[in-house]
Amino acid sequence: MDRHGEDPINWCPSGDAHRPESVVLGVRSGDNGQVVYLDEPVPAADVLPSIPEGIAPHRILRFASHCTSACANRVGDDCGLIQRIQTLPSSRDTGAVPRCHLRPHCKWWNQTGVDACHRCPALSTLNSTDDRLAVLVADPATTVEQLESWIAAAE
Repeated sequence: MDRHGEDPINWCPSGDAHRPESVVLGVRSGDNGQVVYLDEPVPAADVLPSIPEGIAPHRILRFASHCTSACANRVGDDCGLIQRIQTLPSSRDTGAVPRCHLRPHCKWWNQTGVDACHRCPALSTLNSTDDRLAVLVADPATTVEQLESWIAAAE
């Protein structure tokens, strides 16, 4: 509960661009598509009309929206997506985490702490179907055990 006696709203850092509360969290940059976080959130509704037709908004921007109990990634009170992401070997430096205005209210931060912050910039909401591992991680039906098995078999 927050200081006003209300439950705080958790935000999903891999949110739906078209939800009314959605904000742009960052911009994909460079060849590897890492997210560069904005200093301040920008309402998605202000940005979406300027994206050229035929370009998926998630291809160039990272959105945050409210974490909802109806999400396909919800596992009880937890986010199954960050659980699956944490199964992957970490390729990120474990130094300082990127500055992020979402962190105090981020579902992933509140659930897993700093590990989510180290992985967050590399995550893509829109995955290529050629990347089998990314597709498995993104699929809410994939279990952590299935990912661990797939990773072990690929090594």
